[in-house]
Amino acid sequence: MQLVATEMRPGNIILYNGQLHRVLTVTHITPGNWRGMVQAKLRNVKTGNQLEHRFRSEDRVEKASLDTHEMQYLYSDSSGHNFMNLETYEQVAMSDETLGDALGYMLPDTVLTVDFYENNPIAVELPNTVTLQIVETDPPMKGATASGSAKPAKLENGMMVRVPEYITTGEVVRIDTRDGSYIERA
Repeated sequence: MQLVATEMRPGNIILYNGQLHRVLTVTHITPGNWRGMVQAKLRNVKTGNQLEHRFRSEDRVEKASLDTHEMQYLYSDSSGHNFMNLETYEQVAMSDETLGDALGYMLPDTVLTVDFYENNPIAVELPNTVTLQIVETDPPMKGATASGSAKPAKLENGMMVRVPEYITTGEVVRIDTRDGSYIERA
């Protein structure tokens, strides 16, 4: 599918120089009486390298035709991280590179959206928030309130996050997957 450069949006996956790239940011530039341009920041899906490219507003880009499936994380072994398609029950193994940052938020039975290109998984999309249990943190301070300072806490997936002083070990909290920050108790 062909797109005019001005139709690109963050999150689109395009073919650029023969390789798949995810569009991270798009900025429309109209300098004075010159023709408009589109400044785009792209990330190579395979290598993870980022680049910036300036497209003329009339340039055409090829939007990749992707299949999207809901997949459930099952387990990890020497072949990779195994997922099951919730519609067809097919199982697929994915590498650490394909999963990227999502790897830190995955627990068994986590459901993710997986993008496939030519029957190969190329990217995963996490939900914006996940619910995880705190397995280790300092005891709460007496009189601590929501406006107090934050303390480190270890989550059940091994990640460290800063939480308010009143949070205790064993509580379940909601975490923002975009930046890894504490949102609220669950």
